[in-house]
Amino acid sequence: MSAPPLQSLSITFPESLPVSARREEIAAAIAANQVVIVCGETGSGKTTQLPKILLGLGRGKLNYPAGQGRLIGHTQPRRIAASSVAKRIAEELKTPLGEVVGYKVRFQDRLSRDASVKLMTDGILLAETQTDPLLKAYDTIIIDEAHERSLNIDFLLGYLREILPRRPDLKIVVTSATIDADRFAHHFASKRPAQGRPKPGDAPSGASDPHAAGERGGDMIPAPIIYVSGRMFPVEQRWRPFEESRERDLNDAIAEAVDELWAGNAGGDILVFLPGEREIREAADHLRKHLSHQVMTRNAEVLPLFARLSQAEQDRIFDSHSGRRIVLATNVAETSLTVPGIRYVIDTGTARVKRYSFRSKVEQLMVEPVSQAAANQRAGRCGRVADGICIRLYDEKDFASRPRFTDPEILRSSLAGVILRMKSLHLGDVARFPFLEAPSPRAIADGYQLLNELGARRRRLQEREARHIAQVQR
Repeated sequence: MSAPPLQSLSITFPESLPVSARREEIAAAIAANQVVIVCGETGSGKTTQLPKILLGLGRGKLNYPAGQGRLIGHTQPRRIAASSVAKRIAEELKTPLGEVVGYKVRFQDRLSRDASVKLMTDGILLAETQTDPLLKAYDTIIIDEAHERSLNIDFLLGYLREILPRRPDLKIVVTSATIDADRFAHHFASKRPAQGRPKPGDAPSGASDPHAAGERGGDMIPAPIIYVSGRMFPVEQRWRPFEESRERDLNDAIAEAVDELWAGNAGGDILVFLPGEREIREAADHLRKHLSHQVMTRNAEVLPLFARLSQAEQDRIFDSHSGRRIVLATNVAETSLTVPGIRYVIDTGTARVKRYSFRSKVEQLMVEPVSQAAANQRAGRCGRVADGICIRLYDEKDFASRPRFTDPEILRSSLAGVILRMKSLHLGDVARFPFLEAPSPRAIADGYQLLNELGARRRRLQEREARHIAQVQR
C-alpha cells in the first residue's frame, strides 16, 4: 500500500474546531522552534489537527520517494485512544487507515511502510528507544496529553530532552490541557545564540540548534506556548451531593441525575464518569432496569467505555445512532478520547489511582477523589455540540478542598519499580535523570533499600533450594 503524494492529499481543517483558527500560528512556531507546547482545553481539536498541520509543513514521508523519509510519531496514553484517533484522522484525510495515518499498539499494527503518521502508545515509543536510541525513524514527535504525567510520559519527556542536541532536525510538539503549561516550557528551555532565534524556514543545523548552543551565550528561553480555546458552548454546573445509605447508593444517584437531565422531552447523550470497570458494569445493569420502566427511555443505549474493551465494543461508541445514549466511562474519556455527541456529564468525582505506601511497601489501586483539574476536564466533555450541563455528585465545598492537580505517577509510585524499569530501558541513574519533577532522596533510598531486601530474600531462597536439592541427591 503506497501513500499518495502530498499534492494529491486533501488536507482540510474543520472550522468548528478552535485549533483550526490558530493553525498558521502553530505552523510558524513549529517551523521556527525545535520544541513547541500546544495548550488546549478539551475539544479544541489539537489531537486530530496537529498531525495535519505537520503534514502541511512537509513533515513525514509524503514528500519522499517510496521507502524513504521519516515518520511523524504521535503518542497517546492509552491503546483505545491511539486506534480511535488514527481512524479519525484517516477519515478526515479521506485515506484508508494505515496508508497515510496508522497506528501501532500492543498486538495490533495498522501501518504501511510508506505511512507518514504513526499513532501509538507512549509505551511503544519508549520501547523503540532500545533499538533506535536517537529515534531516527521520526522527524517529528507529538507527545499528546502530557498533563497526565504517567511514568511513560515523564520518561519520554526526560529522554527527548537528552537526545535533542544530537537530533537538531527533530521537532517535538508537547500537547497538554491548560494545566501547568509553564512546567513543560521550562523543561525544554534552551540557550539561544546571542543573535537570537532562528527565523521560520531556516534549515536546522548543529549551529542553530538551541539545545546544542551550550556555552555560545544567550539566556535560557522556555519553549513557546500556544494556547487554544476549548468548548464552544457554556456549561452549567449542578451540585448534587449524595450520601450512601442502605436505601440509596451511587447507582440510584446516577439514575436520578439521568432522570433530571432527560426530564420532559430533553434529548442529548450523557457521559457518566466512574472509577473502574466493576462500577461501570454494576451501574449499567442498574440503569438498564431503571430506564426500561419509562416510555421515553425504554430504548436508550447504555454503553461501557474502559481500556480493556474489545475493539468491536470500542467502535460502538463512535457509531452513529438516532436514539438516546448513556456512556459509562473511566477517566479514559477525560481527555485523550472524545466521545461524540455528548451534551451532558455526570461526574461521580472519583477515580482509581495507583499509590505506594512507604510504611507497608505495597502499591495499591485506591478509589480517590479526583483533582480539581481532572473534574474540570470531565465537565469540558460537554458543551461541544450545544449548551451543556454537568451534574457533580458531590458539593462545591468538597470540590474546593481538593488538590488542584493529580500527583504525577512518579511521586506516588514505588521507586523500586521505577529503578528496575529505567535499568531495563537503559535510562541511567534515577537520581540524575532529567525528570520534570525529580523524586525525593527518601523515595530513591527507599527504592534501593527495597531492591536490596528483595535481592537478599532471593539469595536466601536460592540457598535453601540448593540445600534441599543436595539433601535429595544424597
